[in-house]
Amino acid sequence: MLPIRRLLPSALGGLGIAALLFPQGASAHGIVGKADLPIPVWLFSWTAAIVLVVSFVALSTLWTRPALQSEHRKRLFTMPAVVAFLPNVFGVGLFVLVVYAGFAGAQVPNANFSPTFIYVVFWVGLPVASVLFGDVFRAFSPWRSCARAIWWSCRRTAPRSFERAPLRYPERLGVWPAVAALVGFAWLELVYVQADRDHPATLATLSLAYFLVMLVGMLLFGVEEWGQRADGFGVYFNLLSRISVLCRDGRGVICSRRLLSGLPDMPVVAGTVTLVCAVIGTTTFDGLSNNVSVWGKVEPSLQSVFSGLGFTQTPAFELAYSVGLVLCVALIAGVYRLGIVGVHSVSPGFTAAELRRKFAHTLVPIGFAYVLAHYFSLLIWQGQAIGYLASDPLGNGANLFGTSAYQIDYAIVSYAAIWYVQVAALIAGHVGGLTLAHDRALATYRDGQEAIRSQYWMLAVMVAFTSFGLWLLSAVGT
Repeated sequence: MLPIRRLLPSALGGLGIAALLFPQGASAHGIVGKADLPIPVWLFSWTAAIVLVVSFVALSTLWTRPALQSEHRKRLFTMPAVVAFLPNVFGVGLFVLVVYAGFAGAQVPNANFSPTFIYVVFWVGLPVASVLFGDVFRAFSPWRSCARAIWWSCRRTAPRSFERAPLRYPERLGVWPAVAALVGFAWLELVYVQADRDHPATLATLSLAYFLVMLVGMLLFGVEEWGQRADGFGVYFNLLSRISVLCRDGRGVICSRRLLSGLPDMPVVAGTVTLVCAVIGTTTFDGLSNNVSVWGKVEPSLQSVFSGLGFTQTPAFELAYSVGLVLCVALIAGVYRLGIVGVHSVSPGFTAAELRRKFAHTLVPIGFAYVLAHYFSLLIWQGQAIGYLASDPLGNGANLFGTSAYQIDYAIVSYAAIWYVQVAALIAGHVGGLTLAHDRALATYRDGQEAIRSQYWMLAVMVAFTSFGLWLLSAVGT
């Protein structure tokens, strides 16, 4: 009988490939018209798997020394203090507009500035901007800007009383508050009753509540300490910005660095692994929840269970979807843990918990790949709505910039082009994850052959995630 550690890589890879054999019946959010795909889905899927295997072989033979464990920064230029201050003002102004439009504007989602800005520009556009330009949200964050302004004012008036934060952030909390915030936003977007989650006033209320919680937390525990641990959006965007070739130091100097080199030294504290898995898992559930052949059959059964417990239709629906959301995050975490069990079997020099922390950063490019592939069409199409909403943010017929008559051009990109971008994003993200895993293995294990053997498991994980991601994108929703 073959030992289990030799069977697990095949099982992991097979789990992903098997997903492609299911009948097509899903549609990722904002994606339609899959019947017009120029190349069969199975061909894309096998090509993706082959690309990963070829990448693994190339890394094993050509990449023999760690190259991404340090950033190798190169100074580009220094940001003038005045210019650096402008994003703070702009970010606060945008936040005020979002809240004001949500309360005072037309309570019609498509006519109000707030829903499109929050769900498209903020939730989808900022991750892309973070990967392209670095941690831009740090400069634009309205709660961070306001907290820093309050701290500056207090230090000017009573410097001795405000030398340090009144409270110390509990180390055991790690980034768990950030995990809760991200999963909570995903719950709002995917689970909460649609009529309420898209309601501008509801979004404005939640935005204001989050702002106040972040502001109080930063004033009590320190702007940087709270922002790096408990601000769900700040932690998330910073995580993705580590992929970027651009970064900024604490003195306002803009630097370049090797692609992906910002990830290996990311701080791994309590909740970090779950945070990365949640990024992938929540996006996975968004695609799965549109799957009429799988989720369409499972969800009614879950809903009937909660209905049998006495819940009315709406709470039963939300509970069923909540279970699905949690299970998707748990599935991603389970696949990753299974891969780490295999890595641990190669050498007893590190515990499984240590290896989970050491390789957690390898999932970040995959998380971004899922986000970009899943929401690309939403960003390209619905993102154009900002053109007319900027002129008429309240939906009352204003035309501030002369663009209120602008219409969304759905022909700006073809369905085939969207599919190519999605597939390229998934493959690139997983190759990036595999590269990071290989580089970390070379830095972790003294024996090069041990490092290569450990990566059989990470390759299996990447194949599983790639295949499952392609399946979610390829199936046709109804």
